[in-house]
Amino acid sequence: MTKHLHGSHPAVAKRLRRVEGHLRSVVAMIEEGRPCLDLAQQLHAIERAVSEAKRVLIRDHIDHCLDDAADQTAAKRRASMEEFKQITKYL
Repeated sequence: MTKHLHGSHPAVAKRLRRVEGHLRSVVAMIEEGRPCLDLAQQLHAIERAVSEAKRVLIRDHIDHCLDDAADQTAAKRRASMEEFKQITKYL
């Protein structure tokens, strides 16, 4: 498989590393017996951060697919558009 990078990937990876640390903290909070309200708030924050990372990644990829399709042959343009259709199901 070829390496596939977009401009947003470093920022998305950084965001997800922060989420990973946050998630470890929440697991520790659960093990410590912290109140459910505190846990729910922290899990909500993690969920939102992951959702935002996904949104940025998908939007960047869609922009890339559309830009790429404009400069390609008909067959490659169809492949780019198919990939565009596939990724939109994750929105």
